[in-house]
Amino acid sequence: MNTYDTADHDEHPLLGRLIKLGLFLLAQGIAVMLVAFVALLVSFGTSWSATTEQASLLQPGDARSGTLLLKEDGAYTEAIRLGIDVDITVSGPTLRTRVTQAFRNPTKDWVEATYVYPLATNGAVDTMKMVVGDRVIVGDVKERQQARVIYEQARSAGQKAALTEQERPNIFTNSVANIGPGETVLVQIEYQEPVHQSGNEYSLRVPLVVAPRYNPAPIVQSVDFRNDGSGWGATSDPVPDRDRISPTVLDPARNAPVNPTSITVRLKAGFAVGEVKSHHHNVKTESPDNATRIVTLADGAVPADRDFELTWTPAAQKAPSVGLFREHVGDADYLLAFVTPPSAEQATQKPLPREVVFVTDNSGSMGGTSIVQAKASLLYALGRLQPADRFNVIRFDDTMDVLFPASVPADAAHVGEATSFVSALQARGGTEMVPAMRAALTDKLSDTGMVRQVVFLTDGAIGNEQQLFETITAMRGRSRVFMVGIGSAPNTHLMTRASELGRGAFTHIGSVEQVEERMRGLFAKLENPAVTGLSAKFSEATADVTPAIIPDVYRDEPLVLAARLDKLAGSLEIKGRVGDRSWSVTLPLQNAAEGKGLSKLWAKRKIGDAEVARTMREMTPEEADKAILALALDHQIVTRLTSLVAVDKTPSRPEGAPLKLSELPVNLPAGWDFEKIFGERPQQAPTQQRERHADARNQPATRRPTPAAPDAIRLPKTATSAELKMIAGLILIVLALILFVFNRRRPLLTDAA
Repeated sequence: MNTYDTADHDEHPLLGRLIKLGLFLLAQGIAVMLVAFVALLVSFGTSWSATTEQASLLQPGDARSGTLLLKEDGAYTEAIRLGIDVDITVSGPTLRTRVTQAFRNPTKDWVEATYVYPLATNGAVDTMKMVVGDRVIVGDVKERQQARVIYEQARSAGQKAALTEQERPNIFTNSVANIGPGETVLVQIEYQEPVHQSGNEYSLRVPLVVAPRYNPAPIVQSVDFRNDGSGWGATSDPVPDRDRISPTVLDPARNAPVNPTSITVRLKAGFAVGEVKSHHHNVKTESPDNATRIVTLADGAVPADRDFELTWTPAAQKAPSVGLFREHVGDADYLLAFVTPPSAEQATQKPLPREVVFVTDNSGSMGGTSIVQAKASLLYALGRLQPADRFNVIRFDDTMDVLFPASVPADAAHVGEATSFVSALQARGGTEMVPAMRAALTDKLSDTGMVRQVVFLTDGAIGNEQQLFETITAMRGRSRVFMVGIGSAPNTHLMTRASELGRGAFTHIGSVEQVEERMRGLFAKLENPAVTGLSAKFSEATADVTPAIIPDVYRDEPLVLAARLDKLAGSLEIKGRVGDRSWSVTLPLQNAAEGKGLSKLWAKRKIGDAEVARTMREMTPEEADKAILALALDHQIVTRLTSLVAVDKTPSRPEGAPLKLSELPVNLPAGWDFEKIFGERPQQAPTQQRERHADARNQPATRRPTPAAPDAIRLPKTATSAELKMIAGLILIVLALILFVFNRRRPLLTDAA
């Protein structure tokens, strides 16, 4: 074999050398082509880099509503949102809600997730569980700054961690660190909440979307002077956390709905249930027995673009007028009492003449069906005025019009002029709510013989709620403020607190079909005397009662008291005046039934009392914060001063492995008009959210690029170039191998020459 090969090679020495020379020339040609291809890739990389530079910049703290941010050195991959599951158990006067939010990390990278979502305004958030892969991590309530430090340390150490923070009483932020490649993360939030009662109807409401908020620019700034008398102070932004409550919103004309949501309600009313109704979603209802209902969505999972509202009535003709419930926790007993005072007989008392100031929001967020609901509600209200009444109408966006210089008699001519004014309203511009509230509370008549009422119709889509609360506190005088929440996702925190500070009431109108029913209920409150002078006294127990100062109660509204008792003994006596007559009721405490989560509800209401006292300057900010922090830590509740943090002690992310960021948008609330809020759609699809400016008379423009900060996160318009870099690397490796082989063969080629 060796002899044959040698002989054959010796017979054709020229042929062998020619073959080697041809292979050398072929290798040279391939090398030239590969170098040219790599140069082409580099030129494309430069152009992609230029495109990336044009994208806007986002700081790490700029988490927006509904976002899942996946971060790695300027490279971004969008995570997949699997959806939300809401499970509610109603137990008599209270309900327990568990919200499970599921995300999947479809990338090969380690992920940090940050997203914002709504919860019920009156909910006491006390539990957070994170499930990532096969790990279950339970959160603890800590002081907010301490919780943030714990979370950031765990994130840096590669440990799985979760953080729940309150931005507003109805807006929360979740952060989840170190989600592994391909893992699905579940974050469960639980809260306790009282059932709402109005007349013969009980209800619950679950917010499902954070609506875009109008955030006034700090052009006219408030000034906070130091208490040391030095005369020095600082100006403050009316919405210092605007970036944490401003959602990135999908244009429904160009994008399919996202964030599918399933809802289950297990209704155990404690009495025989009559009609059960969902006002904004199709549902199917099962009836295991006469006091229990199982309610689920008939259409399966639905987009999270509107609030879920469920109401139920008792099978009997009238709802129970008294409810008393107890819970023993630690060394204390907690009590929750519901008492509905009887209605005053209209025949025994002639209604006092009223001055009613109607204020309606016609800003851009009211576009679509909301402005239709608002106008229909206001026209209904104008038609209910009596000849002895006086009234005025104010409309506002980022400008304001007051129809009459002062309130005018409710005669046919004035009502007709107001009707024409309201009918012509169109939605546009920003939401400067504070000047309109100031105008409404300015009492020009000062007629103590008239009942003065302000009826304020809005979706409440603003970020400077505190400025509105301070305005009501400073200017309310003899006025009473009644809030009407309009649209599919109203700001219930604003509605509840504004009506509380204004000594009025509030109602929601989520569709045109609800206008007459809900406005009729509101006018029953406006036209009938309130139950005033209310007081509560325990015969034997020492009690810490909330609210400390019991507000007036309007027609068909229950008085709801929560108390912490040293012992469950004796009775509770409630007194007041219904119209011009005295009224009282005595409740034996031994008749109280077992309740669930009453200690959490008591603490939540005490925290609300402290916030109100701070706004009304009955407590200093330091005193209020101290009281809130103590209550929150004792009862493990999330507040603006406390957060839930959970840390897995075992590091899971390999040292040196990076984290990634991406942004998930939310749906536009149902019935809203995208162009009314964000301006006309550009010819090409926008790559980022348009900002809502304080001066909404000008069309808002897309944020311009700004110079990169040292820790700025760049949001490129295209996918990352990681794949291209990998291809280029492989090509260079192949080229190196070819050159290596060529160098080993060079002596042979020299012999051929």
